[in-house]
Amino acid sequence: MRQRTVGPPSPTATDPDERRLAAVVHIAFFLLLCSSFVRFLTRDQGGARTGWVVALFAVFCLLYVLGHFAAPAPRPGSPPTARHLAWLGSVSAVWVVLLVLAPSATWCAMPLLFAGLHALPPRLSVPLAAILTGLVVISEVRVADGPLNPNMVVAPPAIAAVATAVLVRLQRQAARQRALIDDLVRTRRDLAATERRAGVLAERQRLSTEIHDTLAQGLSSQQMLLQAAERMWRTDPDAARGHVRKAAGITSRSLAEARRFVHDLAPADLAERSLPAALSALAERESGPGLAVEFRLDGAPGPLPERVEAALLRIAQGALANVREHAAATRAALTLTCLDDQVSLDVADNGRGFDVDTASPPQPDGARGHGLPAMRIRARQPGGTLTVESTPGEGTVVSAAIPLALKEAVT
Repeated sequence: MRQRTVGPPSPTATDPDERRLAAVVHIAFFLLLCSSFVRFLTRDQGGARTGWVVALFAVFCLLYVLGHFAAPAPRPGSPPTARHLAWLGSVSAVWVVLLVLAPSATWCAMPLLFAGLHALPPRLSVPLAAILTGLVVISEVRVADGPLNPNMVVAPPAIAAVATAVLVRLQRQAARQRALIDDLVRTRRDLAATERRAGVLAERQRLSTEIHDTLAQGLSSQQMLLQAAERMWRTDPDAARGHVRKAAGITSRSLAEARRFVHDLAPADLAERSLPAALSALAERESGPGLAVEFRLDGAPGPLPERVEAALLRIAQGALANVREHAAATRAALTLTCLDDQVSLDVADNGRGFDVDTASPPQPDGARGHGLPAMRIRARQPGGTLTVESTPGEGTVVSAAIPLALKEAVT
């Protein structure tokens, strides 16, 4: 099953909620700007300042519109650009001048307040909100008629404080959510990389086992036969030629195994024959001067999953390779036992044996072999077990048992 890799959001992606919020702010700005302009025309106009105020209203509106296209607000979590800061400073300066000439523009500060809180970090946006609020209060008090209304002094700071607290909290909550999302993305990426590494290691182990059970064993047999042929070439040419012919036969089988290995890693002996027939052929091939190998079948073999058959055949090949190379045995027996609930394979020899606690038979150079660990892996893959019984001087028995109850799971 293929997994999709989840990465961070695209920088060009736009949150629909952000678009709706920006649209509400823009609509509120133009409504407040229009109402302020109408109030100026109906109540505050007169004198030489009227033309300047109308021009400032137009400049204020034009700057706001241009800022939306030329200096867009930064994405949440991103620092503001120099262009956006320049726009925010210029539009705020125009508003301050407009406020001095026309107090009707007081409530146009709300969109500016939101723009500052949205673009700047709290350490800058909160002082800006306080300055804008103070200017609004001063403007309201300056144009008030009659006794001072306490709401003119209390309401703007209260509204600004609530708006500032809500927006700052939303910004911090969004920052925490982005951090959690980034952690989740990194965790999923690390998990995917770990799974890939585990898969690579498992495949490497499987390939090393395949190579050990096929090509390495074939090459080892060829080497032994050719060395024997070289030693006997002058004294017994017929026997030497026999060793060469046998080495050529092993070469042919190794080539077939290599092709099968490249194709689908299945044993070539199982391509056109059953497991008992493949084991019988293996016993016949391994028999020769100094070693007699026989095959025995106990029970009626039923159809087995290909993975189980391949595992048992590879175990038999690996066990016989150990017998031939390390055991100094004269007889060996392959016994395939088919029961109702399991299938088992026993490979017994009358060789020198070894201490099972060392986990592998003795090697000529004293190193541990790869055969037994590979056979244990082979047995575990379809859900089976492998046991080794050996005593120095009394031979060795390697037994692999695979439960048939797992047949459906491994097919």
